[in-house]
Amino acid sequence: MTEEPKGFEPEPDVPSEASDKPGAAKEAGAAEEAGPAAAAGDAKELTALRAQLDQVRTAANERTADLQRLQAEYQNYRRRVERDRIAVKEIAVANLLTELLPVLDDIGRARDHGELVGGFKSVAESLETVAAKLGLQQFGKEGEPFDPLVHEALMHSYSPDVTQTTCVQILQPGYRIGERNLRPARVAVAEPQPGAHGTKGDESTADTGNGPADSGDDEETGGPDKG
Repeated sequence: MTEEPKGFEPEPDVPSEASDKPGAAKEAGAAEEAGPAAAAGDAKELTALRAQLDQVRTAANERTADLQRLQAEYQNYRRRVERDRIAVKEIAVANLLTELLPVLDDIGRARDHGELVGGFKSVAESLETVAAKLGLQQFGKEGEPFDPLVHEALMHSYSPDVTQTTCVQILQPGYRIGERNLRPARVAVAEPQPGAHGTKGDESTADTGNGPADSGDDEETGGPDKG
């Protein structure tokens, strides 16, 4: 009889899970330990980013405030320069026209005397037109109330035709530019006559005079009594 060869006994299978269990446990523990650490790191990073953002916002606000302040200062500077420019121009024009006032007075006198004729008339009218374009205004009229702010009284009289101090004659017209007076109007003024308010006083004086007359009658009446 032939003997059957004995086969190798199969080795028992060792589950791989058993061999890998310690490593897997270590990895799981490491992951559990790494989770809170990573979360803490993310929180710190987020806090740092927020702090940087706050710094950037603060710097941006400061730069914006500086820019607004510079813009306001520039606008104030422009307004101040414009105001000074206008003031200098007005002063220059006023000085020029002040020097021309005697010439305008001569032109006015020539016109009043009928001497403003020919080429002289054309030149005079051109000069007056240019002065008006520069803003020169003439003021002062007969019959208007006297105002010491714009009138200069050179002559004074009394008149029964006025009820207040009135300009009755314009000796030299006044001139102004806008609100600036270059020269007051030189005028002759008239005031109400003082006697215009004394009529009642005279009547009262006459009434008072009747008093002594009555007393005289009393004295005459008392004469016979004494006798």
